[in-house]
Amino acid sequence: MDAVFVLLAALVGLLVGGVLNALADDLPHHRAPRLPHYPDGTPRPLRAWLGLLAFLSGARASEGAEASPPHPQQGTSPPTPRQEAKSISAARLSWRHPLVELITALAFAGLAWGYADEPNVWAWFVYLAALILITVIDVEHRLILFAVVVPTALFALLVAAVSPQAGHSFRDYALGGVVGFGVFFALYLGGEVYARARKLNVVAFGFGDVMLAALSGVILGWQAFIFAAFIAVFAGAVGALVYVLGSLAVNRRSHWLKPLPYGPYIVFGTLIMLLARDEVRALLQR
Repeated sequence: MDAVFVLLAALVGLLVGGVLNALADDLPHHRAPRLPHYPDGTPRPLRAWLGLLAFLSGARASEGAEASPPHPQQGTSPPTPRQEAKSISAARLSWRHPLVELITALAFAGLAWGYADEPNVWAWFVYLAALILITVIDVEHRLILFAVVVPTALFALLVAAVSPQAGHSFRDYALGGVVGFGVFFALYLGGEVYARARKLNVVAFGFGDVMLAALSGVILGWQAFIFAAFIAVFAGAVGALVYVLGSLAVNRRSHWLKPLPYGPYIVFGTLIMLLARDEVRALLQR
């Protein structure tokens, strides 16, 4: 029965990954979600609705995109090979599509395998899908959308009201949202002050990160969120250091004040405390 549950979860995860890809294609551009389509807007055939199937079936790009490059207008010079390659790339699915589907399938299978006895595992699948979508959009567009965060937070509050974990009350989760918002709003204000003092034209810390922290608090409860916040800050510092060192190794004139998406680190801390809360507590007690 466990193996069947894991396989079913993997299949559902694959399909959910396809839905996440469709949302990640449209939501950042403030478009209503549509059926799967290529980056140029051409609808994908049914066999290519999943990115994985599109790659395997040779339908990665819209029909005729690679065989028929754009014709130049009358009186203009023909496109260069670089322009043709750019045009083909604009009509071709990126590697993000199959990767998101495979990662979601593996994550769902792992959740079904390791946490089948968790009473709220059904809600964790929803959290996992939402956090993957948030990460993809933040990495690609440096956006954390309220359209994703707010419904997920309301769902988490509903779960906390209907089925709170043992030893926790609805108040713990509601307070977690308040603490998450407050702590990261303070960081947001600090980033604004720093950016203005240094006359920077970049956002040091986005308000979307504040909303994501509030979502993390609602999912975890205020006590676990505190540890998740420390994990996120530490992971963000390590990630920034690796990025700076890597950039300087490639180009010594690289600008080290380039803004980086912070959402993935908040997601990382949230998942650690959601899936390994007892292990983290045991480690700290040692």
